[in-house]
This record gives sequence, C-alpha cells and structure tokens, in this order.
Amino acid sequence: MYDIAIVGGGVAGRSAGIFTARAGLETVILSADESILARNAHLENYPGFPGGVDARTYLELLREQAAEAGCTTVADRIVAVTPRAENPSVTPREDGSPEAGFVLEGENESYAARRVIAASWPDSEYLTPLDVGRRQRGSKHVVQTAETGRTAVDGVYAAGRIADEPHQAIVAAGHGSKVALAAVQDSETAFYHDWVAPAGYFTGRDRDVPPACEEIDDAERRRRDERARERLRDALAEPNDERPTMHPNVDRD
Repeated sequence: MYDIAIVGGGVAGRSAGIFTARAGLETVILSADESILARNAHLENYPGFPGGVDARTYLELLREQAAEAGCTTVADRIVAVTPRAENPSVTPREDGSPEAGFVLEGENESYAARRVIAASWPDSEYLTPLDVGRRQRGSKHVVQTAETGRTAVDGVYAAGRIADEPHQAIVAAGHGSKVALAAVQDSETAFYHDWVAPAGYFTGRDRDVPPACEEIDDAERRRRDERARERLRDALAEPNDERPTMHPNVDRD
C-alpha cells in the first residue's frame, strides 16, 4: 500500500510528490492527462527565471525532479476513490498500520493508499463517493478545504486549482508543497524541515541534525552545485521543439 497517492501529474501534484517522497513516504502519482501548463506558450512569471522559461521544458524538469525524489508515476485515470474498508477489491500490503486508507479505482487497475491528494484540475468526479465537499464553480467543481488543503474527510487533501487556488504555476507549486507538508505532518513521520544546511549549522550548536534535514560539507556543496548547473545546461542548451497544446475548444481545421 502506498503512503500517498496523488491524483494529477501537473505542477501542484508533482510539487506535492517531491515533498512527500523526500520525507520518506512511498508516493505514487496517478496521471492520465498532460498538465494544463502545457498549453502555456512561454512561462514568464515563475520566480527564478528572469527571462522566462519554456513551459514544456519546465514540466520535463519537474517530472525528473519528482522521479529523483522517489515518486512512482503511473499513467491511469482514476474514476472513484472509496474508503478501503468499504471496497475490498484491493488487498494492500499488510504492515501493521492502523490506518485503513483508501482504494483508488483506475481505468486500468486499482491502488491502495493511506492518504490521497487530489491535484487533478478540472476533474474531481472521482471524489463523489466521498463526502469531501465540492462546490460548483462555473461549469466545474472545486473541493472545499481548510487552509492546509485538508478536506472534510480525514486523509484526503486537495491542492492547486482544484482547491480553488489561483490559476498560476507558482501558486500551484507552492500550494502543492504546502498540502504535502500537511499530509507529512498527519502521517506522524519524523519531520522538522526539508533543509540542506552547511556542516556545523546544527551540530556546531550541540544539536542533533533534525529529521528531514541534512548537513553537508563544502566539498559536497560544490559537487551538488556542479551537478545542478550541468542539469540546467543540458535542459536549456537547445530550444524545446514541442509546441504548446492548443485549448480543446479551438477549431484546428
């Protein structure tokens, strides 16, 4: 059984996955469609890219980062989420956990997870078996949440646009990360901050390095910096020839 199942592989979903996986939670991202950000012609308001960045290149880097953090990605469309106790169709791994969790029914197969993060704008129909509280917004529905992304159902969260957050990539990334941290907290995983500090930052004050933190020496810092610059050079060396996805309502003929 997965610790976290994230429905939606866009900016909010993969940002959430980076944090849950780095916290040591077994995370699966279930995604059937490309991110709506793929419709963007050029991403120009994302902090850290003063000249902007090709949206498809950004999404490729995000997918790579989530994978390196430890996320598993499965291409499947989720059609229903039910409490595991009410749906015995999946027999998850038994490891003594008292948390019953949920069954996510996909078009291809079913999945079991202790916690679910919905990040699948505009689709939220699969949540109707759960009384999470959906509100109509135009022709679509958003999920009602607390500030942390928690819904009315314990163990179910919503992140990004589906949680009625603004339709901006940086907001989706930030909210997905914030919701992930709520899920990490609820899992009772030992966690302080996801923070890489210079050697001595904690131990130099006679403190143990807190959970999810790390101290690295200067040689390791330089090694990681070189690797990061090399990855960016490779990603940005050539133009991305993939064209933006047009809005489905536009006649392409």
